[in-house]
Amino acid sequence: GIVYQISLACSISIFTSCLLFGLPWLASCQACPSGASEDCPTIGRSGNYKKFQCAPGHYNDLASLIFNTNDDAIRNLFSHSTDSEFHGSSMLIFFVTCFFLSIFSYGIVAPSGLFVPVIVTGASYGRYVGMLIGSSTSLNNGLFAVLGAASLLGGSMRVTVSVCVMLLELTNNLLLLPLVMVVLLVSKTVADGINSNVYDMLMMLKGFPYLESHAEPYMRQLTVADVATGPLLCFQGIEKVRNIVDILRNSRHNGFPVIDDPPYSESPVLFGLILRAHLIVLLKKKAFFRAPVSAGLDVFDQFSSVDFAKDASGSGDKIEDSELTDEEMEMYIDLHPFSNASPYTVVETMSLAKARILFRQVGLRHMLVIPNTCDRPPVVGILTRHDFMPEHIFDLYP
Repeated sequence: GIVYQISLACSISIFTSCLLFGLPWLASCQACPSGASEDCPTIGRSGNYKKFQCAPGHYNDLASLIFNTNDDAIRNLFSHSTDSEFHGSSMLIFFVTCFFLSIFSYGIVAPSGLFVPVIVTGASYGRYVGMLIGSSTSLNNGLFAVLGAASLLGGSMRVTVSVCVMLLELTNNLLLLPLVMVVLLVSKTVADGINSNVYDMLMMLKGFPYLESHAEPYMRQLTVADVATGPLLCFQGIEKVRNIVDILRNSRHNGFPVIDDPPYSESPVLFGLILRAHLIVLLKKKAFFRAPVSAGLDVFDQFSSVDFAKDASGSGDKIEDSELTDEEMEMYIDLHPFSNASPYTVVETMSLAKARILFRQVGLRHMLVIPNTCDRPPVVGILTRHDFMPEHIFDLYP
């Protein structure tokens, strides 16, 4: 609930604040460099040399990274003139802290962001690698920080061209382009062989049924009937209130086919599709009849366009909020005036890949599956985004 989400965000904020304030105690104080281009120690939010309980003329390198803004921290890590300002142990602690705090804080309800933390984390581990091999190369640690940030961005988010442009603008050094391109190529290739990018993984964990722009090759070997699982819940064109309430309370479906059976038609035929929200509005307004008769045009007089508009908050009315008497439960509702009489339909033998392309390009929420013979019910299934997800297909056909 909301209380849990707020408590989680506050708990992580308090834990992060306490952790970041306590970590600089693990780092030792260092003497201020003699040729520093700014005051040492610095006073204020910005600056490379944070005093943090050190004696006059000394600074704490870990505090200089933690108590700075992200912009200044990135600038210090990318700088080529700060090789002697940071100790290896401080850089390792800063990298591990940024890495795990980014993971913990990104998944909570508060929008904490991930792009800048990934740059800071990648720059810190890249600079740490530069410190480890510093004796065997003439390259400065700032270059390793740039390459480290590029590798983590390419490996976690799968961004390539935009990272090249961004890092070149940050460093204003066109000579870094070949190195950045090689690092991005290697990091993205290795990451693609392991898993998907962090945004796709987060959407999967959150349960968001996001459809990619292309269909997977195995979908061409399946038909829509292979993934349209049951049971299928339908309504008659003129339905009893009790049946509508029972189905809405016992299912979470958002759309229901409307079928006309004899004597309202010569044979069972698909009339259309009605949404769950519209059914709840009909129950709320109590547009009932004592007998199973067709509604006239005057049925719209008790409704306005606002009644069927989607709630901006996304909550809307719930079936549990409907209060109906036993007498009202035995009445009838004519669903014909409130149904979509022209829903998108596909034959059950259509390729799943073709149906997925149609579903995504048109922006549908429901797609009805009709049989290819006349001796069967008019609707044999209904497809939603969930039915096109690879996880659902692999569960059916492991």
